[in-house]
Amino acid sequence: MFADQDIIAAIATPIGQAGIGIVRMSGPGCFSIARKIFRPRNPVSAFKSHCLYLGQLLDPCSNNAVDEVLVTLMKAPRTYTREDVVEIHSHSGYILLSKILDILLSQGARLARPGEFTLRAFLNGRIDLTQAEAVMDLINSRSERGLVLASRQVRGEFREEIETLKQKAVRILAQAEAGIDFPETGADGGLRERGPEEIERDLVEPMEALIASSEGRIWVDGVSTVIAGRVNVGKSSLLNRLLNEQRAIVTAIPGTTRDVIESSLCIEGIPIRLMDTAGLRSGADEVEQMGIALTRKKLSEADFVLVVIDRSRPLDPEDLGIMQEVQEKPTLLVINKVDLPARLHEGVGTDVLSRFPCIEISALTGQGLDDLKKAIQKAVLGANLDATSGQAAPNARHRHALGRAVGFFRAAVLRIKEDAPLEIVALELSSGLESLGEITGETTAEDVLDSIFSQFCLGK
Repeated sequence: MFADQDIIAAIATPIGQAGIGIVRMSGPGCFSIARKIFRPRNPVSAFKSHCLYLGQLLDPCSNNAVDEVLVTLMKAPRTYTREDVVEIHSHSGYILLSKILDILLSQGARLARPGEFTLRAFLNGRIDLTQAEAVMDLINSRSERGLVLASRQVRGEFREEIETLKQKAVRILAQAEAGIDFPETGADGGLRERGPEEIERDLVEPMEALIASSEGRIWVDGVSTVIAGRVNVGKSSLLNRLLNEQRAIVTAIPGTTRDVIESSLCIEGIPIRLMDTAGLRSGADEVEQMGIALTRKKLSEADFVLVVIDRSRPLDPEDLGIMQEVQEKPTLLVINKVDLPARLHEGVGTDVLSRFPCIEISALTGQGLDDLKKAIQKAVLGANLDATSGQAAPNARHRHALGRAVGFFRAAVLRIKEDAPLEIVALELSSGLESLGEITGETTAEDVLDSIFSQFCLGK
């Protein structure tokens, strides 16, 4: 999906009724298209770059005015893509924006692919791959803290950390290569004696700290949270209570919820992606069994689990089975229906309840809801995640590349200690450096780039 020299165009604002909508073009020749279809209110001998001009947008087929618009022509390289860019600011509405886009396409532009404007910014050297990914994080951020982290990455702070690591790796690699070229002169700069300590201190330890800081991704991505439990324990009621709206249907009929209902909210400032799931039980019909299978899939993928237990019924083997299923995940037991007489401890295996943090609530009345929110905050953040930290929050792709780099640099340390030939040490160092280059996009395969940019919206 590498960029070409075509003129690309797309609607850059969400489709819908609004005060303003923007259609964007980028590429050599987009100025010529703009001049054909735009009639400024006041005559202009030459358009100035980065200035807004008021006038009529014309349909070249009929020469009729489509809308009164503001147009700006931005000359390369001082643009988002480092190409010539035109933006048309019109009134918003699906039909109007689509008409403007159709006019641009009829004049020689083509429809931009998802993320193609940002792809061109990357390929033209305006931003690196970490900054391109941060643009998507900025758009999709689920919390104010996530917005701050994404903004810092857009400005290049994470890239600078990676560049610093690369410079240190290059310096150590240069010592190894000098030792290979001039073995009799001691040109390796003492790599045999000091190399292992330098690699651990300057490369491995900082990268492990970056990997550990990936916990901060919760502020950008949100915490995938599954509400699980057997049928009729109040899972859907809990979802509705947390959302403060009737999002899920609640009835006394077992198995009412058969699909996953997902909503997003903030709890104590933490972005949560909350999923209500089908009740787990045996003997369900075929359709309900499909819902239960989906529940188990979501449980396996979840970052955090709320297991709902009905306090008004004896603890059941199905409750125990659910707790057994999630014991390896961060889990909070929500003891529901405290407004009813307690019978929970009449059941079997109640000692297992002490293995999990518990909170008692009534999803019906809202009793204990504030305590539940504080318990969720404590369980999700834990003691080690600083909510005010400004450290980078690597995404999954960054973490994997950092992990590979750590492996190669540790192998280099081992080879030095084994007194292996410097050619082998240099190979391990080069491989680690290449893994770091994958993060910023210097050594990233085309299919990876295609996967990253295909996740963007049209017009960005």
